[in-house]
Amino acid sequence: MTTTPELLPSRAWLMVGLLWMVGCLNYLDRLILITMRSSIKEAIPMTDAQFGLLTTVFLVSYGLLSPIGGFLADQFNRSRIIIFSLFAWSAVTWLTAHATSINELLFYRGLMGISEACYFPAAGALLMDYHRHHTRSLANGIHLSGVMVGSGLGGLGGWIADKQDWTFVFKFFGGIGIIYAIVLIVLLRDRPATPVQPGTITTPPPPVRLGEALISLFSSRGFVLALLFWGTLGLASHAFIGWMPTYLQEQFHMTQGRAGLTALGYVYSASLIGMVVSGAWADRWSKLHPRGRIWVGVIGVLMTVPAVLLTANAPVLIFVLIGLFIYGFFRTFPDSNMLPVLCQVVEPRYLATGFGLLNAFAVMVGGATIYVGGALRDAHVSITTVFNFGAGGLLVCAVILWNIKPRINLTPPLK
Repeated sequence: MTTTPELLPSRAWLMVGLLWMVGCLNYLDRLILITMRSSIKEAIPMTDAQFGLLTTVFLVSYGLLSPIGGFLADQFNRSRIIIFSLFAWSAVTWLTAHATSINELLFYRGLMGISEACYFPAAGALLMDYHRHHTRSLANGIHLSGVMVGSGLGGLGGWIADKQDWTFVFKFFGGIGIIYAIVLIVLLRDRPATPVQPGTITTPPPPVRLGEALISLFSSRGFVLALLFWGTLGLASHAFIGWMPTYLQEQFHMTQGRAGLTALGYVYSASLIGMVVSGAWADRWSKLHPRGRIWVGVIGVLMTVPAVLLTANAPVLIFVLIGLFIYGFFRTFPDSNMLPVLCQVVEPRYLATGFGLLNAFAVMVGGATIYVGGALRDAHVSITTVFNFGAGGLLVCAVILWNIKPRINLTPPLK
């Protein structure tokens, strides 16, 4: 299946670069907390279940607001929503440094979830506006490689906390985000509308209505399967990554700083490569077959299963590190292609709303998984058992993704 070539707008790759940095800050700010477990628990006493609840509260609030964030991105200026979201969550990151109790930490984590909820639906839809055909997966993969860098740099939280103080980490990275939001006011723009030929009669698209969007989305079998896939993938991934720094601390007697850098560094350095490789491969395959992007995602998910089992059960650190690298590389394959696949199964005008719903389901399932993992630890259930459960969830993911059939391959309407 081929598509008529279309010249990219002059700012198409600039938008990818600008959003790369925002995606980096997005995940760095949300993950630095889990790498500073010892320092935070020393300053603010809490159980392991309560520490897991900090991430759960973030994910639940993030998930509940993601569909609304997506709806706003379909309705209004996407670039302005992105800038507001970045400024808001960076301010909340800075405020988190001033928490003195578990209740205050829970409050700020909830606010961070709300403030971050608008970003990914708006950013993804903006990129799909600029990249219409066979650069979609690569553009999305490069953008998400920024997420991988931010996730890896999140490991700096534990290292800096060992040298300085955990509050300094939140203040420093929150301040960087606030400054960058101001820079984006000048540079970030929605894709300009295509010039209208003289004498052509045009009518503006009807306003996006939430009820109509939900009916359209849930009447699509492909969207329902995508929702189930993304949710199951969130469950398996959070079960694995959410407790990996703690696993390395306890299993191999690492400091929290080294455990955080090792867990996130190996996974996300591999993911940085995997995002670009899978995006370019999927774009090439999509020129030959409409299911090309789906097949790349299935291959990636299947390859993560042995990687998780190796990491969870290897008694020697070198095999654990190999497993982390393999997992990080292949886990990105569905990520770089999920949004382009979504473009093939939903109405273009509801793209951001649909992506918001996918995020909502995935993070709420993932948040519940992390909390349950903490409760299981309090009940003396090994982390290895949680990891093995996650490997089974990945197998289910591959089956669901395989059954998605492209229905629509249209370009999003210009705003």
